[in-house]
Amino acid sequence: MRKYLLIGVSAFVLGAGTMAYISPIAQANNAPKAQTYKLLELFGDVLGTVEDQYVTEVDDKKLIEAALDGMLTSLDPHSGYLSPDSYEDMQDTTRGEYGGLGLEVTSEEGVVKVISPMDGTPASRAGIQAGDYITAVNGQSVLGLTVNEAVKQMRGTAGEAVTLTIARDKTDPFDVKLVREVIKPKAAIARMEGDYGYVRLPGFNEKATDALSSSVNELKSKNPKMKGLILDLRNNPGGLLDQAVGVADVFLDGGEVVSQRGRDPRNIQRYNARGGDMLNGLPMVVLINQGSASAAEIVAGALQDRKRAEVVGLTSFGKGSVQTVIPLRGGADGALKLTTAKYFTPSGRSIQKTGIAPDLEVAQTRDQAQDIANRVWFSEASFKNALNADEGKTRVAPHAPAEAPPTGFDDKKGDFQLQRAIAVLQAGGVAKTPKLPKPAAKVAEVTAKAAAAAGGKAPVTEVK
Repeated sequence: MRKYLLIGVSAFVLGAGTMAYISPIAQANNAPKAQTYKLLELFGDVLGTVEDQYVTEVDDKKLIEAALDGMLTSLDPHSGYLSPDSYEDMQDTTRGEYGGLGLEVTSEEGVVKVISPMDGTPASRAGIQAGDYITAVNGQSVLGLTVNEAVKQMRGTAGEAVTLTIARDKTDPFDVKLVREVIKPKAAIARMEGDYGYVRLPGFNEKATDALSSSVNELKSKNPKMKGLILDLRNNPGGLLDQAVGVADVFLDGGEVVSQRGRDPRNIQRYNARGGDMLNGLPMVVLINQGSASAAEIVAGALQDRKRAEVVGLTSFGKGSVQTVIPLRGGADGALKLTTAKYFTPSGRSIQKTGIAPDLEVAQTRDQAQDIANRVWFSEASFKNALNADEGKTRVAPHAPAEAPPTGFDDKKGDFQLQRAIAVLQAGGVAKTPKLPKPAAKVAEVTAKAAAAAGGKAPVTEVK
């Protein structure tokens, strides 16, 4: 069975038949095949040379698995080969329970990079942040390892201590000691914020839609005068496509949620919501940030396009591709995680690289506002081999965000983005919400203006 993901065979046997007659056209068509066979022969020659002449004994299985993974990861950041153990780990993750630290990671030029820590996990409590690099596990370098190999080192028996070496922008490398736990990401977290319901969805595992539906029903039954809902998808790294459709379906009364298009642009698969909105039209706000990726972006984009909710926060990660997990020999030889399509919001926009832009841009802290103005944030566009964005589209360049906490706001005790989401619901929409003064011009803007005045190029560039 294939599973479709939005988020890290020991050999291929190729056979050829014989023909009594080969036309010139067939000969031309077979030329690329002949080149493929020649390259496969080259692979065998290289493998044989390594086996015979490498300085130490080699493990053929590991070499071939690494070659398979390298072939797939060269296509894009999200394709890859899953060994049987890694395939089993992935199944545990999508089921919503496994032993580890609670990190969603990827690989960037041979370095493990954090996409997002998961709520309520050792990684989140230790203060690990999106964009951090993990350079070593228990003192052993993970530089050059595949994501699957690095993750294998971080996972293990609950109760065991693990030390991660973290490299973070503007700081010296430092060690963080964590204790592995059985990771059971909460499928949904619900509470009231004054007159408004609040539901946080940390991820999109197999329990997401059911947990969200239960949370919404419970909020409604206990608070019959509830005036609206905030759906918090911040730092939600995504998960299963069917769960993204299911979550959007909770709030949409029929109509399209998302479409996906593969190699042939005429082959469009559409996913629609069923009839019935559980909130019966109560106003909604969706909270997103740069750690909201994949399935989280599908939901935010669908609710935004369908005018069902307004979006508050920061531009999302920009992962607009779908991965199909294809078991090999029933999973006995692992599986392929292969990018097979791009997804599009109901209005037909792809968010690959560009992300979902909020209706009201709000930085969480003053330091974050400064960072947004001065540097390019880690996103899908940061990967050199990421799939291209739609022609002519670029991700937003460094800039001063529209809003940031005023002086005196306690970032550690207060949630400024949540406060602004509540303000949007109270006012009846973003357009009616009284706006706060825009943060003062940051270094990036000042430098850009100075460079332009001097006739030079500004150091602020768009991410292509």
